[in-house]
Amino acid sequence: MPLQTVAPQRLYRQIAEQVRQLMASGEFALGSRLPAERDLAVQLGVSRPSVREALIALEVEGMIEVRTGSGIYVQRTELPNKSTPTETDANTPADWGPLEVMSARLLVEAEVAALAATHAQKADLKAIKSGLQQMKLEAARDQVPREGDEAFHEAIAQACGNSVLLDTVQRYWQARNGPLFERLGDYFEHPESWQAAIGEHQQVLLAIEAHDASAARKAMQKHLRQAHKRYSASWRRAPAR
Repeated sequence: MPLQTVAPQRLYRQIAEQVRQLMASGEFALGSRLPAERDLAVQLGVSRPSVREALIALEVEGMIEVRTGSGIYVQRTELPNKSTPTETDANTPADWGPLEVMSARLLVEAEVAALAATHAQKADLKAIKSGLQQMKLEAARDQVPREGDEAFHEAIAQACGNSVLLDTVQRYWQARNGPLFERLGDYFEHPESWQAAIGEHQQVLLAIEAHDASAARKAMQKHLRQAHKRYSASWRRAPAR
């Protein structure tokens, strides 16, 4: 038998594969409820964010169903034809775990905001304001203000004066528009969360306008910590869809 290419797997993919195998073997029968997220994390010896990312991946595949306020149930027990991503699939932003992306953004975009506060020109400030205004308009129309959100963060990255950091932030947004992030957003994005995010964005803008690098860094850190917290909330707190 010829050797096969070994593709690296993200941790949440490894967790998802274990759960798939348990469902296929009958350990978790069709229609049964899976252990709670925190219990799975303890049993697997991994973090709850990694378990959440795995569960979201399984739901995207149609293997499980998340019923907010009730639990997570087995929807299918047969393994999908393609349970392991190819090397190319595994290295695309769309395959990045959403909560892992949020953690990376906290580290990188806080410094991007600080640099933007130092280097932003009038045109940059206009673009950042435009992104925030677009968020407000989208929210007022009861739309998820995703385009304005992306425009806001990309304008800040553009203002920082570093093309590598700009490219990095753009790749975060490629992940943000992927299926895992989209499904997670279905549960934890709602009008109240977006109004909170708009207020956090406003503080980032004010700090950059004041050319206060320290305040911009802190405001972006606060925003992204709160965003991570919103995505990590208990399933029971997620609005019913």
